[in-house]
Parts: sequence; C-alpha cells; structure tokens
Amino acid sequence: KLVPRWTASSRAHCSSSADSQDPGPSMLKHLTSKIKSTGPITVAEYMKEVLTNPVTGYYVRGDMLGPDGDFITSPEISQIFGELIGVWIISEWMGAGRPQQLQLVELGPGKGSLAADILRAFSQLKSVVDGASVSLHLVEVSPALSLIQAQKLTGRQEWPNSDGPVYLRGETPAGLPVSWYRRLEDVPSGFSIFVAHEFFDALPIHKFQRTDRGWREVMVDIDPHKPQQLRFVLAPSRTLASSVLVQADERRDHLEVCAEAGVLVQQLARRISENGGAALIADYGHDGTKTDTLRSFKNHQLHHVLSSPGSADLTADVDFSYIRRMAGEGVTCLGPVTQKTFLKNMGVDVRMQVLLRNCSDPSTREQLISSYDMLTSPTKMGERFHFFSLLHPSRFSKPVISTGLNLERTKSPASLPVAGFTELSFP
Repeated sequence: KLVPRWTASSRAHCSSSADSQDPGPSMLKHLTSKIKSTGPITVAEYMKEVLTNPVTGYYVRGDMLGPDGDFITSPEISQIFGELIGVWIISEWMGAGRPQQLQLVELGPGKGSLAADILRAFSQLKSVVDGASVSLHLVEVSPALSLIQAQKLTGRQEWPNSDGPVYLRGETPAGLPVSWYRRLEDVPSGFSIFVAHEFFDALPIHKFQRTDRGWREVMVDIDPHKPQQLRFVLAPSRTLASSVLVQADERRDHLEVCAEAGVLVQQLARRISENGGAALIADYGHDGTKTDTLRSFKNHQLHHVLSSPGSADLTADVDFSYIRRMAGEGVTCLGPVTQKTFLKNMGVDVRMQVLLRNCSDPSTREQLISSYDMLTSPTKMGERFHFFSLLHPSRFSKPVISTGLNLERTKSPASLPVAGFTELSFP
C-alpha cells in the first residue's frame, strides 16, 4: 500500500523560522501528539486548539487585551467608539418600531469596555429608550475575561456554580440584568441586536491552495528535520473541506474559508428573521478579494503563526462576501464599509468637536485627537476595519397602505436611514 506523500507548501509564510522562540511546551506537546496519532491537522483545528483549548488555549488562560497584552482594540482606544455603537443600536431599535423588549447581545466582549460604553450611551439617551425592557447578554468562552467583564459591568466578581446555559448572572449599578453564555444558541429568543467586534477574525479558518491537480487543503504537520517545530504542508488529495467549501467559480489561487463563521451567521440570520432585530459586525476584512491573511500577534508585534503555539493571538481577515452568501435571503445585508466611513456617518466629527470644545486640559485634548486619528486614519484603523450589518427585511418596507379593498406593501428605502451605512445630515 502506498503512503500518501505530504508536500511542503511553497508559500513564503509556511515554515517556522529557525530563530523563533521556543514553543510553549504544553500546547506544542499536545499538538505534536495529536499529529503523530492522526496525521497532519487542518489549519482550522490548529487555530481552535491554540485559541480555545480548555486547558492551555490562548483565550482561556488569561487577559491578552490592552497595552500590556498582545493587541489593543478600538473600545480601549476611545470611549467614543462604543458610544457611537450604542447610538447605532438605539437607531435600529427605533427603526424597528421601538419594540418593548430589547436584548443587547455581544459576541466575544473582551474586557467589557464596548458593552460599558454602549450602556453609557443608553443612560445618556434614557428619555429615548425609557419604557423598554433592556437586558445585556454576553457570549464568552474565557473564564478569565468573564471575571474582568463582570467587574467592569456589575462591580462584582461573582462566580456561581452553574452548569446551565447561563454560567454567570449579574446586574449593572443601574439595575440592568447581565447574563453570560458560552454559546450563541443559549441566548434566549426575542428581539435582539447583536454586536460582534473583532470576533469573527479569531474563528478558525480552512486554507486552500489551487494546484495543477485541483484544490488542496493546507495542513499543519511536524517538521521532519526539526521535531520541535511545525510547518505547513499540502494535503496529497482532496479533503472533505476542499470538496465542500470551495465555490466552483472561485478565481483566487489561495483561499481562506471560515465554516464556523458561516454557521454563526446563519444562526444570526435565522434569529433576526424570526424575532426581529439586527446584527453589526466590525472586523478586519475584505469583500472576497484577499487570499493569505492568517497572522499572529504577540506584544503588539507580528509573530509567526506556527511559533510558540498558545502564546500569541491568531487572526484572519473576515471574508464579507462569504458572510453575505451564508446569511441567505431571509435578511438584508449592508456593507462592508470602512471604519472611517462608518464612524464619520455616525457623527464622530461632531462628537469630537463637542468634546474638544468642552476640554481645556492640553494633555486630554492631545489624547482625544490621537485616539480619533487612530480610529479614522486610513493608514491606521480607518480602512483596515470594516462594518457589516444584517437587518430584518421589514426595515426597508413602507408601512401597509390601504387602497380601497387592497392592501399594498411596496419595497423602498427605509424611512429611517440606517445609521453608519448612510451619511446622516445634522441640522
């Protein structure tokens, strides 16, 4: 019987550098044992193990956000970011007819900074949302981050013994209930507005390479010359993923597909279609044009994706063309638009002018200007990050109009423009 020949991928990123740091012993040992037992693993499996392994996973074992961590996110740069997301949520709630129940659902809430800033916007616009029953629902797999979120949002660090869908429950100082879940499907049904900021880019991707024998999946294997290092190889024949996930009309030669993102988006679309609501996705991304985007960050610096597994963040740009395709016909998709466009459409310039006008401290003014530049500059976050939304189709329908004995519903632009994706005018 012939043994399939695994070929090393020729792409420049595909082998660990000899001078890289020694890999973390426990995760590397776990991965090499798995590969020795079953053969090379998919990039998706590698990412899942490295990031969310319940014992040694990167997201599970500690706090990696902020200046002292491996990366920093927009909510940590400026509270204006989260406040404008809060305004977007209220705008969409109003556009849906102000339903009595409003569930705010955040996927991967980090340190809780974004949720805290959203709730601040709600308190500032209390007269607008007064009367609605608002609750906060956080989907989080990291016990360490859950405690940080609980401290920030509720002022307490309770950890009740719970094996149910809700593993942590609390209340904000204003009396708003907060619940924590490990899975989106555990969040109760009902009118919900979902926010996913830098969440989809960390979901595991499959990588594929076009060859003269058709599409082949990129796998992770042990380097035969350096047993303590990993390398990328091409599968010798078609895998289930390469047979199912690559579209027949695909024109790129290298492809990344996040099947898990597809499943999540289908869940979001079904919930929005059945219960009303909206979803806002903000992330590194592209509209079906990029190829090789898998990368790793450690101490705010690029880090080789196969070096020291479990010690650094892994991320890949979100393919919004794939997200749109997976969302299906039951919802309406808007975007992607750049972060600069979204924030400017949301009135970030007006908000900055107000803050600067009311601020006399030179160092605070300098910090405000610096954070604005970081969020909107094309060379920084302004064009790297994109915003994408899923909306209920009724959001774009005129009210039912009586014409004699006939009832007619016609499609037209929404009477309330969708904030962020439309340029709003200020009187």
